[in-house]
Amino acid sequence: MKAEEMWMKYINKYPNNKNKPYEAWYFGNNEKLANELAELVVDGKKTATTSGLCFYELDNEELPKEGGFNIILDWDNNAKCITKTTKVYIVPFNKVTKEHAFKEGEGDKTLSYWREVHIEVFKQELREYEKEFNENMIVVCEEFEVVWK
Repeated sequence: MKAEEMWMKYINKYPNNKNKPYEAWYFGNNEKLANELAELVVDGKKTATTSGLCFYELDNEELPKEGGFNIILDWDNNAKCITKTTKVYIVPFNKVTKEHAFKEGEGDKTLSYWREVHIEVFKQELREYEKEFNENMIVVCEEFEVVWK
């Protein structure tokens, strides 16, 4: 199912959201990661994500907003679920908490696992912009809940 189809089903059931905007996107930068993380969201194990503030600025994109809707896609752009953002906050990378890492639902859900994976991902993404990672990098932490699947 495509994102538009899922959104239409959702607003047919919840017409008060008819004029609300949504973003459709997938996690990560490869098929395996995108599909695994989408399934974690669908299963209720992943209720948070983290992205670099600089990427929003470099790509001239708006930050996520509380109350915003997202359609989570797999790598092939199939809609897996709809989430609603419940919390957004901005902190340095080295101040992300173990609670947030747990909510991301990946690996063993520890802060050390989260740090290891995210350092590698951010290093990779920053290389594309000829920038380097550092522990003080500002990140956007977003929490969400599944509202439709």
